[in-house]
Amino acid sequence: MSNLSDKTLTELVGLIKSKQIKSEELTDEFIANSQKGKKLNAYITESFDIAKNKAKQFDVKPNFDCLLPGVPLAVKDLFCTNGVKTTAGSKMLENFIPNYESTVTTNLWNEGAFLLGKLNCDEYAMGSSNETSFYGNVINPLEDKVVPGGSSGGSAAAVCANLTPATIGTDTGGSIRQPASFTGTVGLKPTYGLCSRWGIVAFASSLDQAGPMTKTVSDCALMLEAMCGFDPKDSTSIDKKKENYSKNLNKNIKGLKIGIPKEYRVDGMPNEIETLWEEGKKILKNGGAEIIDISLPHTEYALPTYYIVAPAEASSNLARYDGVRYGFRSSKGNNLVEMYENTRSEGFGDEVKRRILIGTYVLSSGYYDAYYLKAQKVRQLIKKDFDDSFKKVDAILTPSAPSSAFKIGEKKDDPISMYLNDVFTVPVNLAGLPAMSIPAGLDKNKLPLGLQLIGKPLAEQTLLNIAFSMEEKINFKLNINKWWEK
Repeated sequence: MSNLSDKTLTELVGLIKSKQIKSEELTDEFIANSQKGKKLNAYITESFDIAKNKAKQFDVKPNFDCLLPGVPLAVKDLFCTNGVKTTAGSKMLENFIPNYESTVTTNLWNEGAFLLGKLNCDEYAMGSSNETSFYGNVINPLEDKVVPGGSSGGSAAAVCANLTPATIGTDTGGSIRQPASFTGTVGLKPTYGLCSRWGIVAFASSLDQAGPMTKTVSDCALMLEAMCGFDPKDSTSIDKKKENYSKNLNKNIKGLKIGIPKEYRVDGMPNEIETLWEEGKKILKNGGAEIIDISLPHTEYALPTYYIVAPAEASSNLARYDGVRYGFRSSKGNNLVEMYENTRSEGFGDEVKRRILIGTYVLSSGYYDAYYLKAQKVRQLIKKDFDDSFKKVDAILTPSAPSSAFKIGEKKDDPISMYLNDVFTVPVNLAGLPAMSIPAGLDKNKLPLGLQLIGKPLAEQTLLNIAFSMEEKINFKLNINKWWEK
C-alpha cells in the first residue's frame, strides 16, 4: 500500500489490526521519509535499525490486543530511552546513554509501539523556537525560513512532515501547544500529574508535563490513552482509573458552556488571529455550545510569574550537572571548583545559562521573599481565576499563540520578545490545567494558526470532544510541497 505515512495514526492502527499492512512495511516508509527529511534537522539520534528489528519481530509474532500495535514512533529527546542516547538538546548530555526507560515511553512500548529515534528540541526544553539546541535549529516543514516553535520543535516538525505517525513532547510553558500551532498539528498538555515525569530530563518540576502531538484529535486521544497512567515512582503522579479517551470520543457539545477571557486580547495581535477566534466561537455556537464572556484578571502577571518560578526550579534541577557523575566534563581547571565552573560554562548554552542565573538570583538570600515567594502567591491567584471561571464554564477558548511561525533568527537575540510568545500558554501550566491546540486556519503567508482549548483538571475527555467537534467543522488541510526532498 503506497503513501502510508499520509494516513493518520488511527487509520494505520486499523490497517495493522485488520492485517492489511505489516509493521515492517510501515516502518520502512517512515525511515525513508526521515532519511529524505534530513534538511529539517528534526532528529538528534536515529534508531532505525532497532525499529526495523522490532517491526520484523512484531510481524512474526503480532499482538493486536494493544493500542499501538507495530507502530514506530520518534520521541522528543527529553525522554530517557534505555540504551539509546538522550541529550536534551545539550552538549552537557551529548554522550549520555541511560540504562533505564522513562515511564511514558515504557507505557507506549507496552501498547505495541517501538522507538524510531529521538527528536530535536530546545536545550533542556528552554526556548520557544528550537534555536537553542546544541544540535542546531529545526526548520518548519511549511517554509524553510521559519521556526517550528519550541521547545518541542523537532516533534512538531516530524509529525507535520510525516517523519513519524505521531509523537510525544513536553510542555512546561507551552512547549507542546505553541509548536503544534506553528506547524498545523494537534498538541495536548494534560493535567499536571496525569502523565508520569519519571525518566524525563527535568526543566521545572512543578510545571513539566508530557503530552501527545499528532495529526488529528482522534490520534491525540489514542496517544494520550496509551501514554498516561499512575506511576508510584513519580510523587506527583495522579492515582486515578485509566480512561478510554479514544473510545469515548464524540462530537456532542450541546449545552456546554465555553468561556472567552477578555484578557487574551493583547496589543499588536494580528487581526487574523482575532478573526479566527471569532470563527471558533461561531463554530462552537453552531454546535450547540453557549459562549460566555469571562475574566481571568491576573493573566497579565502570568509571564513574569512563570519567568521567576521556572528558572528557579531549573537552577535547582540543573545543579546536578557538575561533570562528576555523568555528562560532559571539562578538561580545564586546576582544582575541583575550577572543573565545575568550566564544565558548566562549556556544557550549557546561552539560554540555559541565562535561566540558571535568573533562577539562582531569585532564590538567593535577600531576594527569595521579594521574588520567588511573591511569584508563588501570584501563581495561586492565577489558579484561583481559573477555578472561579470553571464554576461558570466547562472549557475556555483562546488563541494558541500571539502570532504564526516567525523567521529563524528573528527573535534569537531578544529574549523578552521570545518569552512573549508564551503569553497564552503559560497561565495553564501555572494552574496545572489541561489544554490543547488545534489547527484552525492560515495567515496571509499561508502559515498555520491555532486555537487553544483549556479545561478543568482531569477534563481531558471534554477537551478532546470539543476539539473533535471543531476539527470536523474547521476541516483544516495542510498543503506541504516537501521542499526538503528537492
